[in-house]
This record gives sequence, structure tokens and C-alpha cells, in this order.
Amino acid sequence: GHRQRLKERFIKNGLSDFEDHNVLELLLFYSVPRSDTNELGHKLLKKFGSLSNVFDAPVDELCKVEGIGLHSATLIKLIPELCNLYYVDKTEKVTVVSSTNMAGRYFVPKFMGKTVEEVHIMLLDDKKKVIKCEMISKGTVNASAVSIRKIAAEALNSNATGVVLAHNHPGGIALPSASDIAVTRKIYRALKLM
Repeated sequence: GHRQRLKERFIKNGLSDFEDHNVLELLLFYSVPRSDTNELGHKLLKKFGSLSNVFDAPVDELCKVEGIGLHSATLIKLIPELCNLYYVDKTEKVTVVSSTNMAGRYFVPKFMGKTVEEVHIMLLDDKKKVIKCEMISKGTVNASAVSIRKIAAEALNSNATGVVLAHNHPGGIALPSASDIAVTRKIYRALKLM
């Protein structure tokens, strides 16, 4: 009855009073039918150090944990991807972006669970309505190249009057580096001329 009690606890209260190993224990119920998933949760946390690190770990590293097979590793990797789709779906209903805060709320879900830097572009019309938003560059854990020419071409081809750029810092603090600021200024000057 332990599994049933844990499921009922989740249904009643959500995950707010669950410890990290209990979260993994509950999740692993669905891929490990007849083993102690509490112990597996503890093993995963011991190896990776935190719940987010477990979800960010590569499949091959997850499978190195005794008791975790491809089925369980796939389920674990599904969670951040599913969360990302969920939040992107919710935010893409936003059609007008009239402030920096709104842009931030729009972009944050796009970077959930990402382990490498990505640069995204949002193109706006003169009423600040979103024309389109997409990834334009993908890099490594701490760098992503961005082409001013590509950004300018995207803006011109979409007849955009506004451009919002965003990128994540999966390997560090989410504050702009000196390089981020310098590149942003170059892009701003190039787009202002257009």
C-alpha cells in the first residue's frame, strides 16, 4: 500500500511536502514495477547531487546507476522536455509583448531544461504583436555564436519593426557578461540603421 499512499499524498497536496527522493520515487513507480524506487531516488541524488542535476543528466549517465535502465532514464529525461512544452504552450498564447517583463515571461519557458546556450529571436510588428519567435543559434554550455546578418535578415524578411533577443546561461549566473553587452550593442546599432 506504500505506492498507493504516496500517490494519494501527491493527489491531495501536490509535491510541496515531498522531499527530492520522494519525487523521484513517485516518478519511478511508472517505470520500475516491482522494486524499491525510494532507494533508486536516493542513489540518483547521491550520484548527481540535486533533483535538477538528475533531470539534466545524460541518458548514458543515468543508466550507469544500478537499477536505472533505458526505460527509467527515458522517463526521467521526458520530465524537463514535457515541462518545457507545457510552459511554451501556455506562453505562446501571448500575442502582444509591450514590456521587458512580458518578454522575459515569454522567453523563460523556452529555456527550461536546456543544458546548452541557445539564442532566440522574437520579431514584433509596429503594435508589438509577435510575428514569430524561434531559436536562431545553439552552442555549448557557456557560449553560442550569433550572426548579426542572420538577425537582420530575419527582421527584414518578416517586416518586423521590433526585435527582441534572448539567450540562456545554463552553466552559470543569468546576468549578462561583458561580451553579451558588447554583442547586443553591435546588433542594436546595425538594426537601428535599418
